[in-house]
Amino acid sequence: MRLISIFFLTLMLSNCSLNEDSQYWTENSIETKSNQKNLKKVLKKADDPTSMTLEEYEIYIDDYTKKSKYPDISK
Repeated sequence: MRLISIFFLTLMLSNCSLNEDSQYWTENSIETKSNQKNLKKVLKKADDPTSMTLEEYEIYIDDYTKKSKYPDISK
């Protein structure tokens, strides 16, 4: 019995992931909601980029690069 319990404990611990990039870790939902709200405001101004502030333009560029189909060369 003891051998079986040690086996299952080892099996459970070996399958746990502590990697923060794992899909099982949850993101901060409050931060995500505020980012989405800021993004909606910025996208309304996207027709005229000269009217954006620097922070709004950075949010716009970050969203644009996430949607692009180009590979990420920073890795």
